[in-house]
Amino acid sequence: MTDKTDGEQSEIQGELVIRTIAMPSDTNPAGDIFGGWLMGQMDLAAGNLAAKIAGGRCSTVAVDGMQFVRPVRVGDEVSIYADLIKTGRSSMSIQIQALRRRRDQSHSETVTQARFVFVALDEQGNARAL
Repeated sequence: MTDKTDGEQSEIQGELVIRTIAMPSDTNPAGDIFGGWLMGQMDLAAGNLAAKIAGGRCSTVAVDGMQFVRPVRVGDEVSIYADLIKTGRSSMSIQIQALRRRRDQSHSETVTQARFVFVALDEQGNARAL
């Protein structure tokens, strides 16, 4: 799948994990969608993939390289894609890409991406092997 952004194309990696609509309750004081809301959606998507891979409970331990390159506005469709990049003994690195699609347009464009690192946990909350 490709992301058509202002005539250029970038490759979307991974599987679609979350698709939602940005709502007025998700805005910051300037009226744009709050970056923390978007980061939360990305963390949910990454956590969903991590739990599937680990077969159980996981915890976010790091987020690397997040830059917001475009705003998300009320009414935009937000799609979150997740791609497993690397696994360790108990950890997983998952690349997350967030795209927006304006309600009146057919193309999507990337708004941010980041690498989320998760650790698989046992019932006591200790790291466990994958």
